[in-house]
Amino acid sequence: MEKIINVQIEKLPEGYYLATSEDIQGLVAQGRTVIETLEIARDVARRILESKAEKE
Repeated sequence: MEKIINVQIEKLPEGYYLATSEDIQGLVAQGRTVIETLEIARDVARRILESKAEKE
């Protein structure tokens, strides 16, 4: 099941990108490009949601 979440991406002074989300508490991802950062954020979101589902 796909779920749409809002992700905020900011460019860090070091040149990396940081993704966070108010929709999923604990989602933090960092990458070298925006695309890489989004891919990592998607994986992190999936793992967080799977973990929450297992606890219910």
